[in-house]
Amino acid sequence: MQTTSIICQKVGKKYGDFVALRGVDLAVNEGDFITIFGPNGAGKTTLLKILCGITRPTSGAATVGESDAHDPAVRKRIGVISHKSYLYDNLTAFENLVFYAEMYGMENREARAAELLESVELDQRKNDLVRNFSRGMIQRLSIARALVADPAFIFLDEPFTGLDHHSAVMFQKLLSGLHRRKKTVLMITHDIPLGIAAATRAMILKGGRKVHDEPVNGMDAATFLKIYLEKVGT
Repeated sequence: MQTTSIICQKVGKKYGDFVALRGVDLAVNEGDFITIFGPNGAGKTTLLKILCGITRPTSGAATVGESDAHDPAVRKRIGVISHKSYLYDNLTAFENLVFYAEMYGMENREARAAELLESVELDQRKNDLVRNFSRGMIQRLSIARALVADPAFIFLDEPFTGLDHHSAVMFQKLLSGLHRRKKTVLMITHDIPLGIAAATRAMILKGGRKVHDEPVNGMDAATFLKIYLEKVGT
């Protein structure tokens, strides 16, 4: 029996007179990988910020793992990958991961850092300063950073931005690995082929409203593109 691990009930968000979200309902089962699509200004990042506990909804409620999304305890159970890497340029890849392991009060920090570096294929570069890394390497290290405490929930905001094709494909494989490990993943992206390939569900926001939400079930990118254009217009 599947467990519903993320719930949004009539979630709304206003910034002054601007309405970013309009009564969004969402129920995500444990182990789901849902990709959220939509044009700029649709409310995608706002929704993710609410689920990460960065901002509060103006109306409605959001829970993650049966707790209010703004509960500080939830932050120990989530990993976030966004436009910012949250890595320290003047530390090595290994030092960055050990630092975050210390932040979470983990034991066997060096062993955990070494394990994660191998999983993202950066073990040969563990002693290199992050400031010398390519965009793709930084994204892979960001995944390792987000997984230090083995979180149950992973939130990603446009993780493919700035990646070349090779790095994007490698990154997609890493994301698929998260799904195989039964992590619950929510990802925002404009990249339909890569976003659909990783997902078990696809959702579309437009003007702060949910206009589409269904299982992917092997759907190809061309089929979903037609649905997307029907929902948001050309």
